[in-house]
This record gives sequence, structure tokens and C-alpha cells, in this order.
Amino acid sequence: MRVLVVYCHPVAESFNAAVRDAVIRGLTRAGHEVDLLDLYAEGFDPVLSRQARLDYHTPGVNAVPVADHLARVRAVEGMVIVAPTWWYGPPAMLKGWLDRVFVPFETFGMPKPFRPLERRLSNIRVLAAVSTLGSPWYWWLWVGQPGRRIIMEGLGGIIHPRARKLWLALHSMDSASATKRAWFLAKVEARFAGL
Repeated sequence: MRVLVVYCHPVAESFNAAVRDAVIRGLTRAGHEVDLLDLYAEGFDPVLSRQARLDYHTPGVNAVPVADHLARVRAVEGMVIVAPTWWYGPPAMLKGWLDRVFVPFETFGMPKPFRPLERRLSNIRVLAAVSTLGSPWYWWLWVGQPGRRIIMEGLGGIIHPRARKLWLALHSMDSASATKRAWFLAKVEARFAGL
């Protein structure tokens, strides 16, 4: 399976970089082909410009500025997002990537009354996300898990209807011991090696 690993963190030596590497090691051990999309390293512009917003609902035109990213999304059967959760949601860079790349008519059909969005990314049969959170798990539940819902339900709503979904998270990241962090990295690698 060809898998797009979307990585988002501004610090090259962050723990999230170790998480990314664990994901890639696991996928490689399982025999999958990995396409790494490092949003910061590639200098992705997350800002939805005035013109891009005006063109957002114009088929074909809306895809031009992000054609290379759309091609990478269409060329895979799996997508793994590796990013921290900040203020209960994805980093601005990742949210901007979602806003700019997942455009109507290319990745989903517009909803009709009493009907959901049309799924246009049925090529994606596996959707996974691995995140670190400063909040403890019980507080994450209390606030409604907005970041998880954006990815697993929002993005999950436009991929293959029977796609396998996986969310892995390390909570209380700021106080996690070295032992707990090592355990989490081993867990991540093992889960993706078994994919």
C-alpha cells in the first residue's frame, strides 16, 4: 500500500519527529511505500488568500494552486497525519493544509439538502493520526476531542466509507517521563508495522 505521511511540526528535533520516524519505521517494516509530506520543510503556505477563497467553489480553478498536493493525496491508499494537538486542535499549518487542499469537487461533492458531502477520495482506505497533547485524557474527553473529530470524522467523511481509522495519542505530554515516551514510540511503531 502507498501511504502519505503528513507531518507537521516546526521544530526538527521535537518528540513529534521521533513519532514520525516510528510511524515510518512501522510502515516500512510492513512493506508499505511511504510518501513523506513535511509541511514545514516543504514551506507549505497555509494561508487561504482572498482570491483562493473567491475561487473555492469554482471547479478546476480551486485546484490549480494545490495541484501537486492533490496529486499526492489521490495517489495513495492510506494517509497518516502526525502532528501535535495545540489548543485542542491541529496546528495552524495543518489546518491551513486541510483548508487549502481539500477543496470541493476535487475531494468532496457539495452537500445537498438532508444529504452529506459526496465522498471523492475513495482511494483512501486507511486514515490514521498520531498526536501528542498537553491535556490529560479526561479533559480531552470533556472538551469534546475537537482535533480528533476534525481528522477522523471530518476528513473521514470524504474517504472510502469502509476505511479503517486509527487515532493514537500521548496525553499529558508536558509531564510524560522518558519511559512513557519510549513506550509510546514503541507502541506507534508496532501498530503501524501491523497495518
